[in-house]
Amino acid sequence: MIGIIDYDAGNIRSVEKAMKYLGQDVCITRDRDTLLQADKVILPGVGSFGDAMNHLQEYGLVDVIHELTELEKPFLGICLGLQLLFEQSEESPGVEGLGILKGEILKIPETEGLKIPETEGLKIPHMGWNSLTFQNQGRLFKGLEEHPYVYFVHSYYLKAEEESIVKATTQYGVTIHASVEKGNVFA
Repeated sequence: MIGIIDYDAGNIRSVEKAMKYLGQDVCITRDRDTLLQADKVILPGVGSFGDAMNHLQEYGLVDVIHELTELEKPFLGICLGLQLLFEQSEESPGVEGLGILKGEILKIPETEGLKIPETEGLKIPHMGWNSLTFQNQGRLFKGLEEHPYVYFVHSYYLKAEEESIVKATTQYGVTIHASVEKGNVFA
């Protein structure tokens, strides 16, 4: 069974539907014991970094998430779930992230009026298709051809501290660490 962590963030039902489409048995829950019994766990989400961390704390999920990742259970953070795995975000100054991975979430810089050819026409929030460049032999995208297109909707991006955990990047005025892997943690 795949446990999907419920902390009142958006996008949870979309992840549930995708997993069911793939024939997976899923359970949306915030129950510690149910999550610990799951074979794999997903932390999805759309929303604000600060609000999400408040909900994770309110529901007692911060310690559960740390416990799950320490048990070396496959753990996948998607979208806001990726961001929460890191230490902090410029979106919510003073709010600590889960700190499972080292790095920070930064605001995509405004490029309007800079007259830099590669940034002309870039809008924030970034909404659209970008290709990924793979590096460091990631497992999550194994078997995919180089430079697949994926859809982004975000105003903030990951800058991981450890370059070796970065498995895919994209460009949008800056280099965005689009996917990371460390041990059993994927995002």
